[in-house]
Amino acid sequence: MSAPPPPRVAAVARLLREAGSSGEVRVLPDEVRTAAAAAGALGVPVGAIVNSLVFAVGDSPLLILTSGAHRVDETTVAALLGVERLSTASADFVRTHTGQVIGGVAPVGHPAPIGTLVDIELARYDQIWAAAGHPAAVFPTTYEELLRVTGGTAAEVGGGPLDPAAPCGSPMGQVAG
Repeated sequence: MSAPPPPRVAAVARLLREAGSSGEVRVLPDEVRTAAAAAGALGVPVGAIVNSLVFAVGDSPLLILTSGAHRVDETTVAALLGVERLSTASADFVRTHTGQVIGGVAPVGHPAPIGTLVDIELARYDQIWAAAGHPAAVFPTTYEELLRVTGGTAAEVGGGPLDPAAPCGSPMGQVAG
């Protein structure tokens, strides 16, 4: 008999089911705190991993869901939002606004709604994988479903994919930086 999932993972799984998500949460044997680690554990391209990056816009959180093979251009996003700048969120800020730990921030299940941008680069993949509230928990989804369950806005958040030869160590659910 396997152990029950951590409470945050169970809450995220319930919210996903209630939102009509088709993917089942999977708890991996080990934590996968980077897109590269998650891709390796799941046997998928790093670009199919959803990085949940939290920024501060003034005192408000901004969640950017970006491809593991794509970097957020903070200047581009600030211009898109009509704000002067985005700030890197601290670990405490992330925990306060998402209720989740860095490395496992899910696109849903936050204490209050968070403005969310969803990277258009994720649309390149038929199936994408996002964190489910814990660094060892993930769930499969699609770009369209991710937009729907988050109420997010499709956006070009960077200048294009990273150099495929470059190592990709962007943390899943990590503070931006």
